[in-house]
Amino acid sequence: MEKEFFKKIKLLNNFSLLVILTFVIFISFGISKTRFLTNGNESNYHIYPISIPKKVSFAGEEITLDEDDLIERMDKEFLVNTYWQSNTILLIKRANKYFPQIEKILIDEGVPTDFKYLALIESGLENVTSPSGAKGFWQIMKTTGKEYGLEINSNVDERYNLNLSTRLACKYLKKARDKFGSWTLAAAAYNRGMSGVQNKIANQNQTAYENILFGDETKRYVFRIIALKNIVESPESFGFYIDEAQMYKPIEFKEIKIDKPINNISDFSKDLGLNYKNFKILNPWLLENHLNNNSRKVYTLSIPLDKI
Repeated sequence: MEKEFFKKIKLLNNFSLLVILTFVIFISFGISKTRFLTNGNESNYHIYPISIPKKVSFAGEEITLDEDDLIERMDKEFLVNTYWQSNTILLIKRANKYFPQIEKILIDEGVPTDFKYLALIESGLENVTSPSGAKGFWQIMKTTGKEYGLEINSNVDERYNLNLSTRLACKYLKKARDKFGSWTLAAAAYNRGMSGVQNKIANQNQTAYENILFGDETKRYVFRIIALKNIVESPESFGFYIDEAQMYKPIEFKEIKIDKPINNISDFSKDLGLNYKNFKILNPWLLENHLNNNSRKVYTLSIPLDKI
């Protein structure tokens, strides 16, 4: 009986200590929270909606936002891309690195430079692979790549070649523009496919992107491009302040031609004064540590100037 009494006293003391400890932690958190607020860090953080313009444009084509549906779709893309800050900062930095190279090709191919934002939303300017198997900056499917003349096999995948894949995208977009008479619909076709867009036009008897009811992905597609175009071109207007020194720098490189096999790319890189990593960063389309090239095809290799 006496042992049980002291046992209960011990349990009561332990419980009391736990209550006191919890109270101390709570008070400490409150004090630190108060200090945090008085420093102004949290009290100055406000989240605002984005002002939606009455008109937006893509590739020289205007879309008037005069319906609730259009306003809400544009609003969604501005909000998502403004307040997913970490991702958008990365996109702005990568755009500074890769857009100069992409723009030159678009101009050379006669495609509006706004289409560089299509690559931005497709891949984030990374050599990613989609669940459906699309690869590279322009997210090109294997069948499409081969149809437009890219070499795709276990040794070489030219969907990862920024120059060749950008030129393929230009060919596709110009073909779609000729078919639909609109760069905006050409962009939609890049996502939905030309036959998919053609079916929507025929079934709904509409010829303007904003007036056609597409599936969720395609109906967001052009609006997402427009949102990122506005944010990247005027980041401060959306609360992004990135110093020039913090931007990713464009790569300066020269090109060399080769029409023979490379037995060992590591040794080949060393002979050029490069290490394997720096060579492969600019030539990711070479999938293995050698280049077969039994047909003596002429390949163009990119060599970074700051590494040699």
